[in-house]
Amino acid sequence: MKHVRIGGYGPGIVTLGAPGEQGLARVAAPSFLAAHPTLPVLYAVGELERGWLTAFQADGVRLGALDERPSEGHSPCHVAVHPEGHLLAVANYGDGTATLYRLDERGAFAGEPIVLRHQGSGPNAERQEGPHAHQAVFHDGLLHVSDLGTDEIRRYHLDGTPLEPITLAPGTGPRHFAFAGSRLYVAGELDGTVTLVEGERRTVVRASRQEGENAPSHLQVHGDLVYVANRGPNTISVLRAADLSPVAEVPSGGTWPRHFAIDGDRMYVANQNAGTVTSFRLQDDGVPVPDGESYEVESPACVLIM
Repeated sequence: MKHVRIGGYGPGIVTLGAPGEQGLARVAAPSFLAAHPTLPVLYAVGELERGWLTAFQADGVRLGALDERPSEGHSPCHVAVHPEGHLLAVANYGDGTATLYRLDERGAFAGEPIVLRHQGSGPNAERQEGPHAHQAVFHDGLLHVSDLGTDEIRRYHLDGTPLEPITLAPGTGPRHFAFAGSRLYVAGELDGTVTLVEGERRTVVRASRQEGENAPSHLQVHGDLVYVANRGPNTISVLRAADLSPVAEVPSGGTWPRHFAIDGDRMYVANQNAGTVTSFRLQDDGVPVPDGESYEVESPACVLIM
């Protein structure tokens, strides 16, 4: 049975199981979660000034501590596991570093980490005074790290050797991104856009068609559609992956949609400021519609289905 695991800024990681079945693993500021690809192991960042990583053995709604390490950076906000399960990467927003850890056969941390440091800034003096790593993604044999502070998707070999970054328009503030083959889709937190990168070609659209300010958060490709959570208008946008043309935009079921997860024909949206995780059904055309289920969770920031 799959479980809905919810991280955030409340008392810890909440796990939803069968109706009426719920678990809580107390850990500080678990604002992002990731699952091991083959083992029942869950990883959580501790978004603290002295960043932390915790590995949990997942047994139903219960999470048992397996291992822990410092994130080697300030305020880690994202964690990812390599598809082969032997590496873990964390993005430290506060100081812009990214950290690579090796994982052993149990899914525990092994050896000394590789800390990837970066320099640079952007035109937004308040938010881009320096590097701010926001997401780490393993793709096509490389590690990619979005840097909100420098308007780049940084790229590294898996031994930490840097490559030329993918640059975005000044002031984009790249937050979350996703690949579909050779196509790259990037949510711009600072300019409210979605950018499609195809080689040297860039297609840029507004993430929301609503008036007012928007700080897009999570972005995910699912089938031939791209989904984007919009903080401000409090909506989920649905775009065609081929050209970013709009399909639909629906209310997120709360305020400040920080993250969402898709599992089959279900979408779960973490509305951080509303303190709710709202469930949607994806229709045949991919448009989410509320299914009437909503769960109260203090300050949710991430949803993981595992």
